[in-house]
Amino acid sequence: MATIYNFSRNALLQKIGLSPGKRLLVFLISAVMLTIPLGNTYNSIAIILFVLYSILAAKKENITFNKELLLPILLFVLMALSLFWSINFKSSAKALSKEASLLFIPLAFCLNRHYTKRLALQVLNNYSLGMCVYALYFLIRAYIRYIGGEGANVFFYHELATNAINAIYLSAIVSPAMLWFLVKQHRSFWGYASFLFLLGFIFLLSSKTIIIINVLLIAAYYLFYSPLTVKAKITSVVLFFAFVGVIGYNSMIKDRIVEEFTPNVQTEAVDETELHNVTIHEAWTKQNFKGNDYFNGIAFRVYQIRIFTEMLQRDRILFTGYGLNASLEKITEKGEEHTLYQSNDEQMTYSKMNFHNQYVEVFADLGIFGLLIIVVMLGVNLKNSLKNKDFIHIAFAILMIALFLTESFLWRQRGVVFFTIFYCLFNGILLKGAKKEKYEKNTHNGSSRLPGVASV
Repeated sequence: MATIYNFSRNALLQKIGLSPGKRLLVFLISAVMLTIPLGNTYNSIAIILFVLYSILAAKKENITFNKELLLPILLFVLMALSLFWSINFKSSAKALSKEASLLFIPLAFCLNRHYTKRLALQVLNNYSLGMCVYALYFLIRAYIRYIGGEGANVFFYHELATNAINAIYLSAIVSPAMLWFLVKQHRSFWGYASFLFLLGFIFLLSSKTIIIINVLLIAAYYLFYSPLTVKAKITSVVLFFAFVGVIGYNSMIKDRIVEEFTPNVQTEAVDETELHNVTIHEAWTKQNFKGNDYFNGIAFRVYQIRIFTEMLQRDRILFTGYGLNASLEKITEKGEEHTLYQSNDEQMTYSKMNFHNQYVEVFADLGIFGLLIIVVMLGVNLKNSLKNKDFIHIAFAILMIALFLTESFLWRQRGVVFFTIFYCLFNGILLKGAKKEKYEKNTHNGSSRLPGVASV
């Protein structure tokens, strides 16, 4: 009976043009990752094909569930349960469909646990090459707009990205590819050129958090993970920071970073027609704001944390939260309470924006248990990366921990797909593969090191 069942599944796969094998699995996982910058429809189709193939090609002896891959599923279950107590059922139900990757991607990886680390490395290589193509496309697009008379702003920040994906998310998506070329096993001129190209592209996107984290990670790689001699490591770090200084000297990049990280000190009253920069102290304590108040990144996030503490004191949300994606209603109410009606320079009304902090967001929507799941998931991810001594994994873990402080990353479809697919790749196939294939031979230098893995 089992033989007939397996035969029918294989026949079905071949009938729809899918022949079971490692190459197809590499293609499907790569497709999920490479469609993230595109419209959500394309990415959803890629996920459906990956999950469908995983189910049809699954064999009982190859199915394995581990605690790492169960954590995203547990988070999705809690999101689904929040529909029962949500203060806005319609909003929560609509958001739940965007979070489905937390359920289906881990399940698909559990059905493919028999594959090895070599497969994951092929996926990462495909992804990195694809990101180079994307970066080139965005730059060509910006150049066409520039010669069309739109000005130099088209090469920076959100202008360089598209309406479909903003500069912060695009920076996060490109970062693993940039780091892959940094630690790639077979180093070459084109490998280094690709690394510098993607690094420059990230600087043009001008996401301050991503830039700072990547600069620190690259410096850490040269100092602690690179196989270079001590003298060569120091030289590389010096040259790297010189390169960063040259890129960062551009006024548009420098001014944006300085503006966001310079604490405002303007506290005196100003004319209603003049812009007033809200200080961190004012963001935390001021009761009523005016139409000329401007929040930079830090001040705005301090204000968001402040109103969350006010919600926590007023409402009984410690264990349940308001429900998935339902806290936005309360943020709007707080905006009215503090007369926060005006718009910022991006034409976004402050009181209509989410918490821009994943830890606060999940606490407000799902309660303390949702926060604990996120923290445990990030902690397990970091622990496994350090245990496995895989630099790309370590970089991903640190990047997510930092990015969650400034963005509600998992509350956007691109963010949740990006995090989940990389989390499963590193903690599923890669983690298992590291146990079976401790190290592969490096043909470049004769050592037994994988790219981005420190020597033991």
